[in-house]
Amino acid sequence: MSAQSIAHLDGVEPRKRLVSFRWLLGLYAIIPVCLLLQAVDAGFWQGYLRDNLPSSPSHFLLFQVLFGTPHIVASAVLLVTNGEYVQHFKRKILLMTAAVALVFGVGSLFIPYRVLYIAVACWTVLHVLKQQHGVARGVCRLPDWAYHLLLWLSVAAGIFIYIGIFLNKSLDAGQVAVIKQVAGVLCVALLLGAVICQQYINTRFGKWFMWANVGLVLSSFYLYDQQYYFLAILVPRFVHDATAYIFYVIHDYNKHYGHPKNGFYRFAQAFKLPIFLMLPVFTFALAFVLQAYGDGFVNLFTQHIFGVEFRKVVTVGLLGYLGLLHYYTESITWKQDSPYRQFIGFSK
Repeated sequence: MSAQSIAHLDGVEPRKRLVSFRWLLGLYAIIPVCLLLQAVDAGFWQGYLRDNLPSSPSHFLLFQVLFGTPHIVASAVLLVTNGEYVQHFKRKILLMTAAVALVFGVGSLFIPYRVLYIAVACWTVLHVLKQQHGVARGVCRLPDWAYHLLLWLSVAAGIFIYIGIFLNKSLDAGQVAVIKQVAGVLCVALLLGAVICQQYINTRFGKWFMWANVGLVLSSFYLYDQQYYFLAILVPRFVHDATAYIFYVIHDYNKHYGHPKNGFYRFAQAFKLPIFLMLPVFTFALAFVLQAYGDGFVNLFTQHIFGVEFRKVVTVGLLGYLGLLHYYTESITWKQDSPYRQFIGFSK
């Protein structure tokens, strides 16, 4: 979701559900939870979690099924199950698909893997943090310069933290030290910037939201510095994914409650299934099937039919494409002039 998408509170019909800023702020409770886990592990468990957790939550199938894949799948389902949305964004989606094929298909033959990886890392961090700062913008009401200052300091620091974690094993000690130093300097700059910018926020609630986003980056840097890589990634990942899911579920409830407009929700109405549960249940189940069995099924099929073995067609190919498409579509589908917006409203 872009920053512009949530800059103002929209009015909706009384029967419709609203996205609660208090609920969104509550998601940031993951920050003290992870910091407490780190402190307990360092003080009492002799670093058991640090030494045994993987470098990324994505290495856990359960985490991917709960947080990683479902919100990406939900984004795609929301788009393709509404024909008017497909028509509205068709040209942009086709152009984005062609760009992905060109860069990651043809381009991968000439562009070094690390360059592509860093490019995706930058886009990932921008996507995650721009969504959170965009949500907060509607509450904080910061001047444009202050909003952009905090956003880009957060993104810059986040990129170095991300690279430091995921490329850690391929970097020498000197490179690791430089990345950590740069990330640390950017975090200090972010902290000072937040101190300056908070004077432009008129409400205590707005200040809490601004500091929650600052804490998202600072806590990730601290956990990264302490080598709790799993927790460092879990913090922003949980907040981002859960925030997006809240938007999707509220949107679909408001759009289809009482008068389903597609087959997906007409099915729910026919069987009297709770509309709030349809998107989560379907996308969680689909995410599990794709993550656990997708690659094996495609490989078995291609071997049987064509005698050719393909690996990770689903988890890297399909879900990778959907992830990149998700990064792009989320930057346009929630803007003020998007058809999505007529089904979203906000409350504190």
